[in-house]
Amino acid sequence: MTKPSQKVFQGKLIIGLLRFFSWWSLSTNHRFGAAIGWLLWKLPSHPKRISKINIELAFPYLSENQRQQLLKKSLIELGKTTTELGALWCWPAENLLQKIQGVSGESYIEEAFAQEQGVMVLSPHIGCWEIVGLYLAQNYPMTILYRPPNIPYMESFMTQVRQRAGAKLVPTDLTGVKRLRQALRKNELIGILPDQDPGASGGVYAPFFNHPARTMVLVSKLAAKSHCRVLTIVAERLADGQGYHLHITPAETNVADADELIATTALNRSVEKCAKKFPEQYQWNYKRYKHPPQGSPDVYKRQ
Repeated sequence: MTKPSQKVFQGKLIIGLLRFFSWWSLSTNHRFGAAIGWLLWKLPSHPKRISKINIELAFPYLSENQRQQLLKKSLIELGKTTTELGALWCWPAENLLQKIQGVSGESYIEEAFAQEQGVMVLSPHIGCWEIVGLYLAQNYPMTILYRPPNIPYMESFMTQVRQRAGAKLVPTDLTGVKRLRQALRKNELIGILPDQDPGASGGVYAPFFNHPARTMVLVSKLAAKSHCRVLTIVAERLADGQGYHLHITPAETNVADADELIATTALNRSVEKCAKKFPEQYQWNYKRYKHPPQGSPDVYKRQ
């Protein structure tokens, strides 16, 4: 077990590294990240092993060479995700927002607000999801559900920087869910990361790339009760440090179905559609199938 003093040291070290990376331009920052990703690709690493398994499960129809190329690109993008966090957490919000080169589908948000039942935005772990909250909070009243970090020392810093554009962060507990419902009733916007394991009590098993994954039921419950519009948003990371392009699309209508399996299957399909558009920028190193259904093998123990 890690001692509290070690956790504090880890937190200070991470914040120090983030501040270091924040000193550089976005293009230089991404070059640092690409170098880290290249090392993850060339050397045996945990992210490489997990990403390889997930890509094989998601794209069995690709050739071995195609999967290897996707694995390499995804690890390079993972490196950029890591280093660009310095800019995303330490730069002034207005400097970051200037890096957004375009937004596709924003009319879906305006149409959703016109219904006066609130808007739910789902941001999968694709590209630069951190900038999504900044952009939306700058333009709309927004409440974001977040999971407290494993290093408690980081929490205060993390919540402060994520709220600097006006967003309200609420934790993944009953109080947080209550505040999400209140925001929807006030015809505001709420943000949720939909592709995390919700824990044993917060989800059901639904297919994700044709394999069972524990999937949150919170989205369907909120959508069914509020009748809000549900959208997905992805911040595509552009090449050569040019910035980002935001893509907003409607989620599948069945995400609000009363049947939990139908709803969570529709939720996962919505995430799949986003991941297939930008497969090299999806976070394949996350153990999405870590807790399989009883009787099913743990895919991460096979290699």
